[in-house]
Amino acid sequence: MDTEALIEKLQDLGREGSEAFGACERLEDAIQIKNRYLGKSGQVAELMKYLRDLPPEGKRDVGQASNAAKQSIEAAFEGRVSQIKAAELARRLEEERVDVTLPGRAPSVVGGHPVQTVMWELIDLFTDLGFDVAEGPEIEDDFHNFEALNFPADHPARDMQDTFMFPDGRLLRTHTSPVQVRTMLAYEPPIQVISPGRVYRCDSDITHSPVFHQIEALHLGPKVTMRDLIGTLTAFAEGYFGVGTKVRLRPSFFPFTEPSAEVDIGCVFCNQAGCRVCKQTGWIEILGCGMVDPNVLIAGGIDPETTQGYALGLGVERVAMLKYGVNDIRLFFENDLRFLKQF
Repeated sequence: MDTEALIEKLQDLGREGSEAFGACERLEDAIQIKNRYLGKSGQVAELMKYLRDLPPEGKRDVGQASNAAKQSIEAAFEGRVSQIKAAELARRLEEERVDVTLPGRAPSVVGGHPVQTVMWELIDLFTDLGFDVAEGPEIEDDFHNFEALNFPADHPARDMQDTFMFPDGRLLRTHTSPVQVRTMLAYEPPIQVISPGRVYRCDSDITHSPVFHQIEALHLGPKVTMRDLIGTLTAFAEGYFGVGTKVRLRPSFFPFTEPSAEVDIGCVFCNQAGCRVCKQTGWIEILGCGMVDPNVLIAGGIDPETTQGYALGLGVERVAMLKYGVNDIRLFFENDLRFLKQF
């Protein structure tokens, strides 16, 4: 093929390629057309194979024609791509158009966590009964957590499989009773406090969690008796579960109280008729209590000859499970919004 014929072919390709983009509706189609003319195996590259057979002056003229054809096709390609992108943007803007005159969508707001809600309700109830609120550290030492509370050296609670221990002998408190010890060491009787907070134990199943919440109460004075304890328990049961809620005490044992008792309330689900929750007994265990052991008073710097009192402790999650009918304590700690939105 001679120089003039080659130049004419390149000019035709330039016009043809430039006009080919006019029918493109998609970016992919435009890229295919460009590759058909300007790709490594495209039509322009095929014509340039004849360049080696031309004289030097012919190569120069054909090279200029080739560049002109490429520039024309490139320009047509870029122009069509810009049009396609503009059309796509206009389409998306129309489809995704927001009507600013529509009323706004209210954000989904979850109320207070059920455990925290029950915690504040219990704190309000006990403060109405005359108790002050005392707090203490969650990282405790053996003295405040065990020794001052009359736990013997071989008590199972001191084992690492039951308690989260640190190498230096400190531990994550297993109950909020250490706050009671710190209160006795800091203040003179009469003392009437509750100690709400997080506690930790090596235990995990549908009714136990490695971290949970307790509220413990301590009432000390020269004439505080078991009758005062029973009165407080009755006021708590009726104040939280409803007037007429029955209370019974069963003998038990705790290192820090003597005598000690487990406290049951009449089943609030079946009105003591017997149901699945109370295992057909009509009673639900709710907390432990007792008169403060003299050894605990002595460890707290108080004379047991002149002062006596009672202590009680309840699990907040236990109360929340009863209140809301939750059968797995782990649901409180999974932060599943489907669960939390119910409250």
